[in-house]
Amino acid sequence: MLAQMLAPAAVLVAWSIVILFWMAFTRLPALGKAGGLGNAKPGGRGQDLEGVLPDRINWKSHNYAHLMEQPTLFYAVSVIIALTGAGALDVVFAWIYVGLRIVHSIWQVTVNVVKVRFLLFLASTAALIYLAYRALALTLFHDPGLAPA
Repeated sequence: MLAQMLAPAAVLVAWSIVILFWMAFTRLPALGKAGGLGNAKPGGRGQDLEGVLPDRINWKSHNYAHLMEQPTLFYAVSVIIALTGAGALDVVFAWIYVGLRIVHSIWQVTVNVVKVRFLLFLASTAALIYLAYRALALTLFHDPGLAPA
């Protein structure tokens, strides 16, 4: 189950790279139209482009930032569960988490209705809570039999 548990994490890493390139290929041309990097203030950050670039362009950056936040917890619990003995349900919940995060990304970078995006976030968080519980149970009790698999 080691590879099966780590596969969803690898897919989410690959998806994050897809979003990185999507962001770059939409943001850089828009930035060029807005005056280019030569006009950027020293020490400027991506947040400085709010209100400068169209919202639809910045949505990709917002999503990329989101993929660098909560999913870091997912990566940690995935490795913990993989090393301590993943069960079939752990793998299912890992795929649910990744699937919901990908749907969340696509929604945020294209439509971005916050109410729907928030529901997707909540659903993925529920899957992450289960995985965090499993990581705790598998490490604190050192007995996978104490937690449902």
